[in-house]
Amino acid sequence: MSKPSIDAVRRDHAGWIFVHIEGEPYERGEQHGTLLATEIQNAIHTARYLAKWDTGEEFDTFVNAAVEQFAPRIDSESADEIQGIADGAKLTFAEVLAWNGYMDLLQSWWPQHAAQQKPQLGLKPWRGRRGHHCSAFIATGSATRDGRIVMAHNSWDRYATGDAFNVVFDIVPAAGNRILMQGLPGCISSLTDFWVTSAGLMVTETTISNFAGYNASGAPEFYRSRHATQYANSIGEWCEMFALANNGGYANSWLLGDAKTGEIARYELGLHYSGFESTKNGFYSGYNTATDLKIRNQECTGEGEDYTDVRRNGARRLRFMQLEETHRGSIDVELAKQMIADHHDVYLDRPDNPCSRTICGHLELDDQRFGSSDHGPFNPWGANDGKVVDSDMARDMAFFARWGHPCGRPFDAQAFMKRHPQWNWLNGYMRDRPSWPWTRFDVLR
Repeated sequence: MSKPSIDAVRRDHAGWIFVHIEGEPYERGEQHGTLLATEIQNAIHTARYLAKWDTGEEFDTFVNAAVEQFAPRIDSESADEIQGIADGAKLTFAEVLAWNGYMDLLQSWWPQHAAQQKPQLGLKPWRGRRGHHCSAFIATGSATRDGRIVMAHNSWDRYATGDAFNVVFDIVPAAGNRILMQGLPGCISSLTDFWVTSAGLMVTETTISNFAGYNASGAPEFYRSRHATQYANSIGEWCEMFALANNGGYANSWLLGDAKTGEIARYELGLHYSGFESTKNGFYSGYNTATDLKIRNQECTGEGEDYTDVRRNGARRLRFMQLEETHRGSIDVELAKQMIADHHDVYLDRPDNPCSRTICGHLELDDQRFGSSDHGPFNPWGANDGKVVDSDMARDMAFFARWGHPCGRPFDAQAFMKRHPQWNWLNGYMRDRPSWPWTRFDVLR
């Protein structure tokens, strides 16, 4: 393995890997790939296994689709950075490209492709990406203790997939804004989507469940989100850049803040419709259901009941409403840590019942006796982390993060599979999560 540039830094701390990279696209990509080579190789190894388990197809099916769809539609900066990652990690450009576009390919392209290839089988949604993905909120003005913006997020996914979510990148590109983000090894975009930039932007999101639209001739989400975050200087600019050549892949409810102005926004982008709302005095949350009525009713399947069903995503929507009302005028970073780790189950009205319905998700503890989830009982899936930031920290290019459940509850993979051996097919692809503390990450000075 070649030695990375003297400007590249890796530090392992509290379950996280902090990586500082800088320079021209290929240079920073090679730094990234070299510093995280083992983690990139492991992540793609797991992705290969899970993709076949979920679809029956070899990962090469998705690698070929990535080359066909994405390679002609990303700019030379992104292509050079991905090539640098591939060279640093001793992998091919094509498989690193597919890893970057994993969400577009598996969640959006694959169901349509499978239905076109075998129309008699009908639409087969990707079982690896169902209704439970991430909880988030952003608040400003009278909703917070001192009027500053406060933003928080946790990333829901399979624990086997989420094992790759423990990287914090400090990226200093030769052009555009400096970026501090949570991310995945080998990816140029955050994908877990928690970013702050030197332009004062604060960006996070939650997935829109059951979204059905996709345009294979559009540009992939990972490229559009990274480009917008690197080059936008306002919320409006970010939304305009992100929507350009939209392919509808990995549709999300985006929560954005501008530390310069105190403005926050919720921006939802489907394939055919979009929704936007903003304020300098309020609270928005994300809970995997679209708020825009056209997206929810015309671009999604089964979304209407999720919005109000407190056995499903509607539970987190209601709990965020309760927390905003209870804590209006008091929300700060420390309270945000508690809110994003909340275990109040509104369906059973129990204050401490970690399960599929709580903001800090624990599907591994949920017996699903109420039949509320399409994941099934005792699924090793839920909140993999917690992140919080306010606008003062964003201006300083810093945020707090906790690896593992934001509540601090540990997860013992072997003990779990012993109790629930139906999940032993994940043995070797799922790691323990000890209890780590909240940790502040700052850009390298």
